Parts: sequence; C-alpha cells; structure tokens
Amino acid sequence: MKKRNRGIRLVAAAAMTLTGVAPMAGAPVAAQAAVPGVAKSYSSLMYRSLTADATMAKLRATLIEQQADLKKRTVTAGKAQKASDSAQKKLATVTAGHSAVHEKLKSAERALSDAKNALARQSRQRPRSNAAIARAKRAVTAATTVRDARRTRLHQAATELRAAKKVAGATTSTVINALAAADRTTRAVTQTQNRIAAAGTAAGYAAQAAAISRSVVDEVRPVFTVADTSSVYGTTVHKNVAFAFKRMVDDARADGIALSGGGFRTKERQIELRTINGCPDVWTAPASSCRVPTAIPGRSLHEIGLAVDVTSGGRTLTRKSKAFAWMTAHAAEYGFVNLPSEAWHWSITGG
Repeated sequence: MKKRNRGIRLVAAAAMTLTGVAPMAGAPVAAQAAVPGVAKSYSSLMYRSLTADATMAKLRATLIEQQADLKKRTVTAGKAQKASDSAQKKLATVTAGHSAVHEKLKSAERALSDAKNALARQSRQRPRSNAAIARAKRAVTAATTVRDARRTRLHQAATELRAAKKVAGATTSTVINALAAADRTTRAVTQTQNRIAAAGTAAGYAAQAAAISRSVVDEVRPVFTVADTSSVYGTTVHKNVAFAFKRMVDDARADGIALSGGGFRTKERQIELRTINGCPDVWTAPASSCRVPTAIPGRSLHEIGLAVDVTSGGRTLTRKSKAFAWMTAHAAEYGFVNLPSEAWHWSITGG
C-alpha cells in the first residue's frame, strides 16, 4: 500500500470546522444542546492529529523562508552600515573643510580691514604720495577680491556641508530601519523555532483523543440531538467526528479504497433493527443473541453518531476485504476502532 501524505489533503480543513462539515440533509429541526467540553477537546485533538504533519511542514517552510529573509536583511544592514560609515567619514571631512574655509574668510576679512586702514593712513600723510596711495588702493582691491572669493568658497562649502549632513542622516536612518527589520525577523525565526519545538505529533494527539473517547460517549449521550450530526458523503455522523471521518474517507480513496457506511440512526430504528434481526427480546437480550449482532436500544453508539457500519463498494466489510485491511492499518489515526465481533463496526471506543 502506498504511503499516504496527509499534509497534501488540507482542502477539507479549509472547508470544515472542528465541529463538522454540513448539516444533515433533511434533518428535522431540533434544538441543539451545548456540546460537552470533553467532546470539543476530542474534536480539537483529532483535528490537531490529522493536521499535525501539514502544520509541521508549514512551520518548517516558514522557518526556511524566515531564515533566508534574515540572511538578506543582515546583508542589507551590513551594507547600510558601511554606507553610513562612509557618509559619516565624508561629513567629518566636509565639516573640517567648511571650518577651514571659514577661518580663511576671517583671515581675508582681517587682511582687507588692514588694507583699508593702511589706505586711510596713507591718505592722511603729508606730503601726499600718490604712488603710495595707489599701492594702498591696489592692496585694498586685492584683499577685497580674496575676501569675495573666500565668501563664495564658504557658500559652496556650506552647501556641501548641508548635502553631507543630509546623506549622513539618511544613511543613519537606513541603518536603524535595516537593523530593526533584522531584529524583527530574528524574533520571528525564534518564535517559529519555539513553535516547532513545542508542536505535538500526530500520534501523540491521537493517543490523547483515544484516552478521553469513553468520556466523550458518556457526556454526549445525555444531551445528544439530531442537530449535533453532519452528513459526510452521505454518511451521517456526530459533528465532533465529521472532520476525522471525512479525512479517513478521502485518504482511503487516495489509496484506492472506497469507504462509506451507515452512521447515525435513531433509537426507533435501533428498536426496528432488533426486531428484524431476531433478537429474543428488544430491551434485554445481548447483542450477540441476535442473528446479526445489534446493540440494545439506548446503548448503541450509532444513536449518537459516534459509530459507523463501514461498507466498501456497497458491500459490508469482511475480515478478508481490502477495505478491512486498510481500516485495520489506518483507522486508529482517525479515531476509529473496530468491534472485534463485527468487522464492519467502527466507533471512537471500539464499542
């Protein structure tokens, strides 16, 4: 028998809730009692069991994506840091250059002031020396030219400084954002790793569900109503086992085994079957005393939708059938246990 991959068939999980698939067609309107907590727990455990492999596969795929993303973000943060370091270095250079130009301008302004003072002194001297005054004027003109050139250079240096500050600020912001993104991704990776470490196994969840199956029967029976059932491919079962039953039918079909059967039946139908099957007494005779083993009314798990008389290809299961072999190998994964005396009878407790 080929190995089945339950993780592939998650379409059902999207189409069903934990409590069932679709309302039973033609079911009479009835008030629905609150579902017992243990039944909800059972349903949740079976859902986790049947989706554990797919959940783990998804978590591992997510982790791979997150780790790849973290690698990219770490590289990006490294490049951003290098760019920021380069921008800061350039800013320091431009700042120093601006300060030097500013000092040169102040020197040029002092030189111009000295040249003007010298011209004023020369103009007051007597006898007047036109040659000396001309030289003093030329000195003022030259100092003015230097002063103006350095003013222009200072303006250029100020523009360069503003640009360098802007670039440095932008690269710093880029580094901060890149590091924050890497940190978020790191936390996401850790969270996914923790989820993987804490994730239960399919077998573990199934075992927990099996351990409370009898409590489910005990608590469901007193409050059961028809409204608590769902129809799965024509087989009516309790909503709390509908998801698992549908997955079992789907997975069996994938393995070439067609499963169906009779699930829920009313107490009245149970009484009718007891009569049809020749039970010595409807209410007291043991099931084994009937021509076909039939539980006493009020005791059958069929009456609360937690048992199915399985058929394959329209035929009741026998111990020699391929369907029985498949069920024997896999039914427990879906929470169904065989009643040893009846090859066709499968329920959540084996009763």
